Amino acid sequence: MAGTIVEKLAEYGVAERDRTLPPEVRHHAKRALIDWFASLLPGTEIDPAQAMIKGLGDELGHGKAYVYGSGKFGPLRTAALINGTASHTIEFDDIFRDAIYHPGCPTIGAALAAAQAKGATAAELLTAIIVGYEVSTRIGLSVQPSHYKYWHTTGTVGTFGAAAAVATILKLNATQFAHALATSATMAAALQQAFRSDSMSKPLHAGHAAEAGAMAALSAEYGMTGTLDVLEGEAGFGAAMSTTVDWSKATAGLGAHYNITQMTFKNHGCCGHAFPAIDGALHLKAEHGLAPEAIKRIRVGGYRATLDVAGVPKATTPFEGKFSTPFLVASALVHGSVRLNAYEPERLADARVQTLSDKVELKIDEQCAADFPKRRSAKVAIELADGRTLEHYQPTRKGDPDAPLTDADVSDKFLELASPVLGADAAKRLLAELWAADQPHTLYAVPGDALRKAG
Repeated sequence: MAGTIVEKLAEYGVAERDRTLPPEVRHHAKRALIDWFASLLPGTEIDPAQAMIKGLGDELGHGKAYVYGSGKFGPLRTAALINGTASHTIEFDDIFRDAIYHPGCPTIGAALAAAQAKGATAAELLTAIIVGYEVSTRIGLSVQPSHYKYWHTTGTVGTFGAAAAVATILKLNATQFAHALATSATMAAALQQAFRSDSMSKPLHAGHAAEAGAMAALSAEYGMTGTLDVLEGEAGFGAAMSTTVDWSKATAGLGAHYNITQMTFKNHGCCGHAFPAIDGALHLKAEHGLAPEAIKRIRVGGYRATLDVAGVPKATTPFEGKFSTPFLVASALVHGSVRLNAYEPERLADARVQTLSDKVELKIDEQCAADFPKRRSAKVAIELADGRTLEHYQPTRKGDPDAPLTDADVSDKFLELASPVLGADAAKRLLAELWAADQPHTLYAVPGDALRKAG
């Protein structure tokens, strides 16, 4: 491969479109699609998606891309924006651990809207998802870990995933594809400060990335050009957004090693930086049969993001709850899990949870900090009223590539989250259609019929 980084990535994307991809890779793309729908559907019923459906109402009722939660179709970009936002709202979406990045929300949000708008097959959709994941995860690897100090990777790097996926659906040539990526780079922005307090900006980051990437690809098809050295240029994406940039990672293993096979699928409905502490606490609870009332103090050692992102000391709202390791650890110890019901008013106000939450202390652990981001770990120590101290080192999270959710786990998660929205029978039908998404049928047979009838 020759040329700038975006040209090399574009060359890969075009070549991938005509390859017979390994069955394992396509299978992991189906897992990602199912997991995305599991996160999407509950998010369509609440804000910010519902606020956006109302606010952008004049854009709905025409077009070919379905806006979930509205019962209406819309233009490609509108569907990508709203669906991408909805899928990041309940904090159950997938993670590419090493890039500190949620690829599904922007990539699949844009890819699905493009596939519906252009009448692509389900098999073509899977290819677009794979290309979007591979391009964007490698850009993410190239700029981390320093990128995450100020930037929300899902809103920045996710723009490239969306652009690459839509470019694949549109069958852009290598030049057009490269310009789509180049244009998306200058649209990429999402500030960490936006989710350091209770607001709806964080899920909007994913939706904006989906829309901006889609816009870049749609425009590139008709001649829109971008700056081809926008990633590595002296005033480019890398220079502006990273102090540890290594662009060799952007093309390493392209077409041979697939990052989509290394996704984390969430097992808890909250910020992933709290997961190792939750898993560690649940391990001690199961091993020792702990009763919350017997606990005197809980010490959690984690990495920097455990405190900076998931360190809200006291949870009084659903947003605060999802980013409060003290609340989440306490809720897990009291109720045995952290699912969507953890943020219902009675659970947030649960005196047992709040009392136990006040006993949780967070600190940086040197080993956990050094291992981040390739390992998400925590050290949990629980002091009991009888004087004993129970300790556990949690080296990873359930759902990470080294402790993955099984296909059955992914299906169970989908049914748990989708059934309250669609009804049990419709959710089962949709799940079966999604598992069959590698067949060469048209897209509307996959995510459309059951949902449109339910909508």
